[in-house]
Amino acid sequence: MLRYAVIFFVIAVIAALFGFGGVSAAAAGVGKLLFIVFLVLFMVSLIWGLKKDRS
Repeated sequence: MLRYAVIFFVIAVIAALFGFGGVSAAAAGVGKLLFIVFLVLFMVSLIWGLKKDRS
């Protein structure tokens, strides 16, 4: 999922360089959303793993 977030950010940067503002904003939004989802899932799996080790 982190790879897809990076891909969308690269697409956003390339689109911004060529002047496609709408495509750039949409790709940046999707990339930001995927990154936040990645962080949440990472934190949940980290906490889940710590709880599993204790029991």
